[in-house]
Amino acid sequence: MKEKDVAIVFDCGATNVRVIAIDKSGKILASHAMPNETHEDPDFSGGRIWDLEKLWGKLCVAAKIVSDQINLERIAGVTVTTFGVDGTFTDEKGMPLYPVVSWQCGRTSAIMKDIEKYIPLNTLFQISGVYPYAFNTINKMIWFKENRPDIIEKAHRFLFIPSLLINKLSGALKNDATMMGTAMMADLKKRGLSEEILNAIGVDKNLFGVIGEPGEQAGQINNQAAKLTGIPDGTPVFLSGHDTQFALFGSGAQLNQPVLSSGTWEVLMCRSETFSASQAELEQNLTTELDPVAGIYNIGQNWLGSGVLEWFSKNLYKELSGDALYACMVDEAGMEKPGSDGVMVNPAFYDDGSSVNAGAIAGLTIATRRSQLYRAFLESLAYRLREGLEALESAGNFKAERIICVGGGSKNRLWNQLRADVCDRPIQLIDQKETTVLGASMFVFAGAGVYASANEARLKISYNPQLVMPSANRRVYDRLYCNFLDFKNHYCQ
Repeated sequence: MKEKDVAIVFDCGATNVRVIAIDKSGKILASHAMPNETHEDPDFSGGRIWDLEKLWGKLCVAAKIVSDQINLERIAGVTVTTFGVDGTFTDEKGMPLYPVVSWQCGRTSAIMKDIEKYIPLNTLFQISGVYPYAFNTINKMIWFKENRPDIIEKAHRFLFIPSLLINKLSGALKNDATMMGTAMMADLKKRGLSEEILNAIGVDKNLFGVIGEPGEQAGQINNQAAKLTGIPDGTPVFLSGHDTQFALFGSGAQLNQPVLSSGTWEVLMCRSETFSASQAELEQNLTTELDPVAGIYNIGQNWLGSGVLEWFSKNLYKELSGDALYACMVDEAGMEKPGSDGVMVNPAFYDDGSSVNAGAIAGLTIATRRSQLYRAFLESLAYRLREGLEALESAGNFKAERIICVGGGSKNRLWNQLRADVCDRPIQLIDQKETTVLGASMFVFAGAGVYASANEARLKISYNPQLVMPSANRRVYDRLYCNFLDFKNHYCQ
């Protein structure tokens, strides 16, 4: 009998959905990706939703391609990881009663601004630890309470998006702790839902069911899912959850070691045994979520990253696509001088869309080249990283020796050099590029008994760290960073 040493991870991101087969050593055996996108809400003009059936259909196609390339007898289990906060109300079988409202939808911006009619913001932040982003799940709950109470009245469960997909795979109705931790409705210290918050907004705690832990078996592949995905009927399905948390764990980060997960969103986080959610952390835009391991917290900041760069490339590099696009942009911008000849980008470009301040580009002239604009965007994101690092160090009372960088953005060599120069710290890259999938697989192997724990699974991984050291430009960027802060403060007044 073959050793059960392969995990199948369904990884749903904002721009791509993927299915990956990965073995217990961290080697990817097969992978297939398809594009993801939001759709207009047919029941709410201008609203943005995730079409669950289309998303599921793409994942099934990807899974069938992957399952055809591996020995099915080796599969130890399956799991699902996705972006945070999103989900919807379902009936007893897990069928959605309303489409999944996307974090990209603007319908909840006004709700977050007016949240204190339900609960004081300081209280909400102190309990949940989550920064008051407009897209937080709590705001969607209130939107349904105020606009579609009929949906809540009919609902049997609220399932976060990983659990909606686990339901498709197994029929299970089970949420996990890491997704709950993104909702702004959890009591982080209790690692459970906050009755105080739920009572304040008038939502029944029972709608979420019993919250499970990563590595817990939710169910097994049912007959229908087996036919659609090619994964054998009866294969165990385990909980994982929010992609950021598993990328952080999968990076190999130890306590108080910052990790930048660079994708559509830039997420700078560190794993900590303690956290604070006082007014000081609120003013520093810090957010705290639940680590996949109980008793550990993930403190960090979020801002839009590659999502903004994709907007830029679509508008100024229309003639290129794929690898040729990024090679051209990086090569062109790499020839420009630090400071991009005076072009600067206001970080309001990188907020969640709820800021009253519009994004701004300063220093443009009729001689400005697109390569200078691209470098200015990368420099601005590097400045934003330094801001986040300084806030994290202050809140956690530590000094980072280096920053681990993972995700798609870690492949951009110019961006990594700018990060190192601006932050004056080495940027550590690792051989394991798919850290979200890697981290989630560790909990599959722990749940399946391949390893005694996810921590033991992590010890078996070879990361082979490589460092991008700060260059002589770090002195120039130290001065430019001060200019950036003045520029930012001017637009945030």
